[in-house]
Amino acid sequence: MRGDVRRALRGLALPTIALLGVAAFLPGRIEPAVRAYALLVCAVALAVAVAALRRVYPPADPLRRAARKDQAWPRAPRELVELQNLTALGAGDAGDLHFRLRPRLRSLAASLLESRRGVSLERQPDASRALLGDETWKLVRPDRPSPDDERARGASAAALEQVVVSLERL
Repeated sequence: MRGDVRRALRGLALPTIALLGVAAFLPGRIEPAVRAYALLVCAVALAVAVAALRRVYPPADPLRRAARKDQAWPRAPRELVELQNLTALGAGDAGDLHFRLRPRLRSLAASLLESRRGVSLERQPDASRALLGDETWKLVRPDRPSPDDERARGASAAALEQVVVSLERL
């Protein structure tokens, strides 16, 4: 710290001489010169303080070290990413909802009903409908017709959220 202060004082020697020269030879310009000198002294003091703080505290935070570019962030499982993409497509148009997202949701609903409730989606449609709820049942029922217009709007975000909630409840 003392070395930093000595270097700072040596660095301020020339501006101090310049301030004294302005005071001696240009007394009408002393006020702006004092303000500039004060600003320079503050900047030097700040630099000394920052240098002292850098020596006291470690250079890298352990949390920031983990976020370096050379380390890869963990990726989501491939199946989750695929399901997210299918959900986005299903919200986009009715064809993708019926032919891409619906089979995955139907398979998921069938396995959850069978494993957690002992109910077959195919053989026990009334019990399945009661457990899944109307919104989910409309989407995964075995006799759901194909959409007339495959380019029509798919399911809304709220409807898809309701499907997810009903599947989580199982």
